[in-house]
Amino acid sequence: MLKPDVIIFIVTRREGMNLTKVVVQNGNVDLALKKFKAKVARSGVPSEIKKRKHYEKSGVRRRNEIKEGIKNSHKRNRG
Repeated sequence: MLKPDVIIFIVTRREGMNLTKVVVQNGNVDLALKKFKAKVARSGVPSEIKKRKHYEKSGVRRRNEIKEGIKNSHKRNRG
């Protein structure tokens, strides 16, 4: 079985199409998949999908942002 040298995964975002390219070295597809998942997670696609799964009213969104800010400030002040 032939193994490809380069695998190109396509991830679509709201602004348009973004290509995430991962190189398979020495036929190590598992490592390439791990790198791909890390790149996608850093780009924010999974959190964007999770955020847009259900509609959130503007007041609820503001309330959640305030709660998130308080939580983040507590995290920063801990250390």
